[in-house]
Amino acid sequence: MPTIRPARIRDIPAVTDIYNEAGVGTTASYALQPVTVADRQAWFERLTADEYPVLVMEDSDGLIVGYASYSQFRPLDGYRHTVEHSVYIREGRRDAGAGRMLMTALIDYARGRGVHVMVGVIDGANDASITFHERLGFEVVSRLPQVGRKFGRWLDVVFVTRIFEGNHPG
Repeated sequence: MPTIRPARIRDIPAVTDIYNEAGVGTTASYALQPVTVADRQAWFERLTADEYPVLVMEDSDGLIVGYASYSQFRPLDGYRHTVEHSVYIREGRRDAGAGRMLMTALIDYARGRGVHVMVGVIDGANDASITFHERLGFEVVSRLPQVGRKFGRWLDVVFVTRIFEGNHPG
């Protein structure tokens, strides 16, 4: 039975591997260069210092199969109730429901911490991810044509949002 829990420093090598395969090796992110464990550790420490979640899913053998996180959408105070999320799943585990379980946990976490809007930024050609988000209550709100470039081609970005009604902090 898989377990979702807060990430720990010891999980960072697995998180780094997953990010480099899924984020750098595909258009799930427009990062062009692999990151190091030190890079991901700095990212982890920055998020957790600001009390943002980094959740991992661990299978029954102790293998980290994916992770999810969010942080403030933009670095201005007026955006403090809006977050942008990421979810990455290890190759070979993407059709096993791990993404849905991690996103559901992340959504519950956000709802419980007064987040008003969660934003996702998706490669415009990734219909599976767009549908995945729509099934989780996200709405496609915009498409920015040809704003990214990776693998020798121009890429569109689709923004999806989920508004948490009732989360209206002061």
